[in-house]
Amino acid sequence: MDASEKWLRALAAEARDPCVAEVAGHLFGPGGKRLRPLLALVGAEFGERARGIAAPPAAVLSSADPSATDPASADPSAADPSAADPAIADPAATDPSPAVEAAALAELVHVASLYHDDVMDQARTRRGVPSVNARWGNTTAVLAGNWLLSKAAQLAAELGPETIRLQSKVTNRLIMGQIRELVGPSDDDDPLSHYFTVVAGKSAALIAMALQLGAVRTGAPEHVVQTLAEYGEHLGIAFQISDDILDITSTSEVSGKEQGKDLAIGVASLPVLLALADERPEAGELRALLSAATAGPEGAGLPRAVALLHRCGALAEARTVMNARLLRARTAANRLPDGPATRVLHALCDFVARRDH
Repeated sequence: MDASEKWLRALAAEARDPCVAEVAGHLFGPGGKRLRPLLALVGAEFGERARGIAAPPAAVLSSADPSATDPASADPSAADPSAADPAIADPAATDPSPAVEAAALAELVHVASLYHDDVMDQARTRRGVPSVNARWGNTTAVLAGNWLLSKAAQLAAELGPETIRLQSKVTNRLIMGQIRELVGPSDDDDPLSHYFTVVAGKSAALIAMALQLGAVRTGAPEHVVQTLAEYGEHLGIAFQISDDILDITSTSEVSGKEQGKDLAIGVASLPVLLALADERPEAGELRALLSAATAGPEGAGLPRAVALLHRCGALAEARTVMNARLLRARTAANRLPDGPATRVLHALCDFVARRDH
């Protein structure tokens, strides 16, 4: 992970203009779970192992465990498969460059999407620091996100036709997902179906791409690449649902984002959609509170809305949907070759199921 992060900072520095370099690299240093580059490195092992070369996903986890911002606080028995398999090679034992390229590309696209998301969501913080739009303004944030996407396209083009195909496809899905979220469902659309279409584009596509990039860059068999994509789609949807839940239940001190941010700006998260779907007793009051929150003073009615979401059972229902997606991800992982990388994929399902930030 250190190698991919150093390369990301070097890519940002290629802007040559100090201001562009600073803005473009703003989120490469602070916190964050580094889930997408981690997945690219894990995906890379399936190609390395197919060629008889040991690769280091467990060593990667020990330096960037998604269960904690501080790697020293990671629970090795829960998320580091090296606890179960100590015979994992040192990452320095093989040339990591194809895997590092995949990890850097995945994070470039992801960070670009965060810059754009934060503008659309009017977010003030990201990864525990001021968001780019809060610090430099919306126009700069959008342009910096575009610059990062252009660097991702340049890197993908240098890595070959299959890499550029994956990168361009996921960029298209990300943008379509953002547009669909902005426009909202039509009168004929089912809100829940619209939600899952948006999430598949904005969240699942990038997680699936990260795994595929790592596998493709290291020569994994095609059926493995496709199974990793299936796993990533389900994990990505589950991850977004967990984000929806945490927007309501987690404090800003823990998550690094404002609590209730999605509620305040009227984003239709899964718990809200479930609460409003069947006109349960709390639905009318909740709808009125959310309208007041988006139209009135910041935060108006949010504490009561959060209390109603807890009381009506929507959060528990959302967790049930999340766990069903995690089960489908595990089912896909079970079709992959047994080994440290597959155990990492199962550990990531455990992490999403219990994450609190």
